[in-house]
Amino acid sequence: MDQNEWIPNIILGQDYDRRYLDAPIHYDVLENLAVFFGRDMPVHRHAQYLQIHYIDRGEVRFHIDDKIYSSQGPTLVLTPPSVPHSFLTSPDACGHVLTLHQSIIWHLLRDGLQQQLETQLNQELSLSLEDLDAEETAHWGLIVHTLEALGREWNHDYPAKQLTLQTLVRLLLIQISRLSNRGTASTSVNNDDLRFFRQFSNLIQEHYQHHWQLRAYTSELGISESRLHQICQRIANRSPKKIIHDRLLQEAKRLLTFSNLSSSEICYQLGFSDPAYFSRFFKRNTGLTTQQYRQSQN
Repeated sequence: MDQNEWIPNIILGQDYDRRYLDAPIHYDVLENLAVFFGRDMPVHRHAQYLQIHYIDRGEVRFHIDDKIYSSQGPTLVLTPPSVPHSFLTSPDACGHVLTLHQSIIWHLLRDGLQQQLETQLNQELSLSLEDLDAEETAHWGLIVHTLEALGREWNHDYPAKQLTLQTLVRLLLIQISRLSNRGTASTSVNNDDLRFFRQFSNLIQEHYQHHWQLRAYTSELGISESRLHQICQRIANRSPKKIIHDRLLQEAKRLLTFSNLSSSEICYQLGFSDPAYFSRFFKRNTGLTTQQYRQSQN
């Protein structure tokens, strides 16, 4: 089985913000994405898209492929195209999220730069301000200023907007590459644990609407519930049931945002048999009613 088949592929322009369906550059603040996807983002990938997370403050835990990075902001994480990843950010975490189609990266890194930077951009990277010396800290300041400039440019219709965004992205990639040798140490994940976690993720994708009990997943995997719990806590820092609920919530939010289906219709589409129970489930996990959430996305 291809390693990407078991991981949901998220296209921000399709699943989050349809105004930018075909945009090669997508920018948003972390807080907005956290409202939609949650602070506990289940394992997923972005086929053909490189993603940069800059967390200005708060705690962050990233699981990228078979590695785990934990740090305190300010920190920056780069995830190469199509690489499976998940992350958990604390409630006070804020920052920038930049998603770049690999075609624009190839275009921006022409003129000899691709040879110099290609290796760095094909590997995951985690940088933390506290690990840098004085000179490197100055480079970090330039990265922050460039991200802030990208945010301002993204949110306004200035002349030559697309050219400016591309120029700022090119500058940002060069700035990040200069610090790539100071990446934060990671913890490797046991191959068997990773294999079971991937299989569990695939089963969730196939059966989350069927509301399988946890023992059905462990029976299919051939492991005990306690073993699965240990694997999920180590890799994703949350319980198996929380991961399953997160997938249901992600789909509920997507349908509330992008469809005209009523709450009851969404309830039945997601496999719930009681609209009242679905409403309680949604509010317990989001703090909002389905109607409040839908209004917040308009």
